Amino acid sequence: MLASILGVSLPPTLALILTLGFIFFLLRRDFREHPNVTWAIWLPIIWFFLSASKPISAWLNILGLPITGAVSLEEGSPLDACVYLSLIVAGCYVLSQRRINLGEIIQNNAWLTAFFIYCFLAVVWSDFPLVSFKRWIKVLGHPIMVLILFTEPNFEEAFATVMKRAAYVLVPVSILFIKYYPQWGRRFDPYTGEAMNIGIAPSKNMLGAICFLLGLFFFWYLLRTFQREKSKSRKRELITIVFFLLAIGYLLQKAHSVTSTLSLLVSILVFVILGLRLVDKRVIGIYAAVGIVLFVIAQLTFDVFGYIVELSGHNATIEGRRQLWQELLHMNINPLIGTGFESFWLGERLQKLWDEHWWHPNEAHNGYLETYLNLGLIGLLMLIGLILATFRKCRLDLLRNPLWGRFGIGFLVAIVIYNWTEASFKALSPLWFAFYVIAIRYRDAAATSARYLEGNSGLEQESASVEAARI
Repeated sequence: MLASILGVSLPPTLALILTLGFIFFLLRRDFREHPNVTWAIWLPIIWFFLSASKPISAWLNILGLPITGAVSLEEGSPLDACVYLSLIVAGCYVLSQRRINLGEIIQNNAWLTAFFIYCFLAVVWSDFPLVSFKRWIKVLGHPIMVLILFTEPNFEEAFATVMKRAAYVLVPVSILFIKYYPQWGRRFDPYTGEAMNIGIAPSKNMLGAICFLLGLFFFWYLLRTFQREKSKSRKRELITIVFFLLAIGYLLQKAHSVTSTLSLLVSILVFVILGLRLVDKRVIGIYAAVGIVLFVIAQLTFDVFGYIVELSGHNATIEGRRQLWQELLHMNINPLIGTGFESFWLGERLQKLWDEHWWHPNEAHNGYLETYLNLGLIGLLMLIGLILATFRKCRLDLLRNPLWGRFGIGFLVAIVIYNWTEASFKALSPLWFAFYVIAIRYRDAAATSARYLEGNSGLEQESASVEAARI
């Protein structure tokens, strides 16, 4: 992987062997470090990996094992459905063995529960209720996998293990595919006809989303690792983190995803600002409100986002999306309840849009518009309420566990911006998975992780000052 970043050419077979060896070395080292996690952590690791890369059927095709059977937007692959269902069932079994308290989950996550119930009800008025119900079950896998993390001995350690082990495969293989196996790592841009890099992901936008999420994670993990006592293990971990940050920067440049790059920069900026001493964390809500007002004024007055897009050379792409947005807003749907849970891009509506657009759109490229089309104004308002409720939870984390709270707010602000030109509030998006990580609360895992970190790094004095500020 280092050779690829430095521009050194190797025979594809040798590059493949070195990449696999590098992945094996990283995973083996991580196992030997004995992270405070259980075997069940592999369920969310596999779930996140499949969400961020390709389904099982696609991987088998790459390996030369073509899968037969009905594959369509309505039905999907039976094999993939079985794999996702198996992971969900296994996750439910793990949670049942850990005697998870469903009442506590509902009580601590009222907005999230209400949103999921409404999505379930939206299956009823879908034109394709069976397909809609299957997709609802699949999305239910996100909170199930996240709850496995919350019921691990240490939540932050479990989250870091999932992200690291997934990154150990996602990042090196993406570079390998782009550099040495273009038949899998590249596609052609439907707007310009130019070759675009997708790496291990199904699209360049998804590759950018992976880089955005992993970039913020490794930035957070870098500061978290700095808090550990000095040791050889800490030094090795810091070197690995810096290496992956550079590799992620390389992939972002290759993906040429403006939205993901901007989202990563915004998330890191928010993360850094929240760490400044002059920022009063008790009034972070006021800062957020002022920031939103200033951004809206700047956007309406100077079209800040449009200026950034113009500098990036993505005018044609954004203009095409704006035309699509106008057309979607004039579609004949129920404005209050939408077309049903994840049902808009099916049947006659999809065929009509494909007949009019040669590039065959299958999403609105706007998370809020996508939610409106599927769930109507009611669903959109519930999504906004869920985002506000999540911000409130992250604000409390900022007082009890500052480093994790900074990660949560930084990611939340960035994903709100990200969904202006992309749609991640749906399906198996890795960003939707990460959203549940910061949105769900169970047994005060953030505070527990903070105490665990203090016991291993001698941060009692800082914790006392945070508690004083909270009181």
